[in-house]
Amino acid sequence: MNIILAQPRGFCAGVNRAIKIVECAIEKYGPPVYVLHEIVHNTYVINDLSGRGAIFVEELEEIPENTLAIFSAHGVSKAVVERAQARGLTVIDATCPLVTKVHHQARRYLREGYDIIVIGHAGHPEVEGTLGRINGKAIVISNPEEAAAIKVEPGHRFAYVTQTTLSTDDTKDIIATLKEHIPGIRGPELKDICYATQSRQNAVREMAKKIDILLVVGSMNSSNSNRLREVGEHKGLPAYLIDNADSMDLSWFDDNMTVGITAGASAPEILVQDVVEKLKANFNVQVDNMKGEKEVMKFKLPPFPDFKRK
Repeated sequence: MNIILAQPRGFCAGVNRAIKIVECAIEKYGPPVYVLHEIVHNTYVINDLSGRGAIFVEELEEIPENTLAIFSAHGVSKAVVERAQARGLTVIDATCPLVTKVHHQARRYLREGYDIIVIGHAGHPEVEGTLGRINGKAIVISNPEEAAAIKVEPGHRFAYVTQTTLSTDDTKDIIATLKEHIPGIRGPELKDICYATQSRQNAVREMAKKIDILLVVGSMNSSNSNRLREVGEHKGLPAYLIDNADSMDLSWFDDNMTVGITAGASAPEILVQDVVEKLKANFNVQVDNMKGEKEVMKFKLPPFPDFKRK
């Protein structure tokens, strides 16, 4: 069996930053540290940080008043920020800078008089956060059919923004439909989708030419991991999203296969290596690393506030 490891794969700059924020907060202030929503969508990461003293909650009201709260990498609405202030919470915002960029884009278009379209998955924390940063109505669409169904009234101008973790294949078709259906619509180009999302998807497209099956290491609720699996499926490959090595079914494989392995932007490298080791234990394996440039982008940590527990 030949294994090809995608390059790049795994943690991106925004995920590294978000995890580091939680780790530093626990070290600086001591446990417990409350985090609104999963800091990133990965079961291993959440369990690891929980073991160190992070408490993940789904509702702001679950966080005791006058304590410390961290907002997840996916971003939150303005209303959540205001509710946090009202509860006397000291906040550290771990929103990915590229998500914050989308918020700025949407607000700029709104100020310029455009009706806003958000290309993304309704209910996803990032999309909910973006909607909550817009002081106006917005339409959420996730496929070309919904784009074509938008009602365009005379005198209305439209602009779109995108969820950062989408498939560039799918987003390309949605944007093409929007431009055909709504002449003069404004919005970012595909290159403005998260660099890590694009580079990982491009690596899978390249790797797909050489492999028989694709494994994507990532959690089921990870949008960018699901999109990587879809890229493999679009290339005609059997493609599986697995949380860890124990999620694999060995009946998927045979000795003569070439197996491609990648990892979502929120999946740590240790999980990839666990998958490789399990395959090595069951097959005669050779491992090759795909050629490609390693990512060097880093995001600065935010300032940490003065906070003392009462």
